[in-house]
Amino acid sequence: MSTWANLGLQDSASPLMEQLIFFHDHALLILVMITVLVGYLMFMLFFNSYVNRFLLHGQLIEMIWTILPAIILLFIAMPSLRLLYLLDEINEPSITLKSIGHQWYWSYEYSDFNSIEFDSYMIPTNELSTDGFRLLDVDNRIVLPMNSQIRILVTAADVIHSWTVPALGVKVDGTPGRLNQTNFFINRPGLFYGQCSEICGANHSFMPIVIESVPVNYFIKWISNSVNS
Repeated sequence: MSTWANLGLQDSASPLMEQLIFFHDHALLILVMITVLVGYLMFMLFFNSYVNRFLLHGQLIEMIWTILPAIILLFIAMPSLRLLYLLDEINEPSITLKSIGHQWYWSYEYSDFNSIEFDSYMIPTNELSTDGFRLLDVDNRIVLPMNSQIRILVTAADVIHSWTVPALGVKVDGTPGRLNQTNFFINRPGLFYGQCSEICGANHSFMPIVIESVPVNYFIKWISNSVNS
């Protein structure tokens, strides 16, 4: 999760988020190079007193500053397209999780297991434990196994919501009457926090998401206890 003075992106917990961070750094490097070049040229123009009364046109320089930006855009577009296709790929999921957005909470269903469904509400500040995070902790966390392909189906019961977990690189809109899907792969255990990132009403920022990533054997025990109870 984000902490104080965290100016960069969160540490990734999935291969897709790693690729998103790589692309962010790649695009930022190109932007820095362009900024330095343009800044240097503008700085030199302020202090350059040379003039040429007979210079009326310059086809060569115009060709350069037309073709060069197109080449730079290609260097941004090709990795971006690759990443878009990677984010859309569904790789034989082991588990399917269904998330339904309500005002102002999430409902979850484990489609592969019977009778496992629950609502997830934000814990109010006055009921929060001393080790809890204000506006981020929920009463029922999502428990998922690490090192497994997970598919999530997202929809909404009332207005548009958005299921977003930055550490996993996942952002899926939940639209009433439509079922959107994506997949992710959690490569380490831990707690990962997210929120509804759609402006779906006055209290949309109070729809937190908490994923608890555990080893597969712990997940199987949790499933067994949930089914038996």
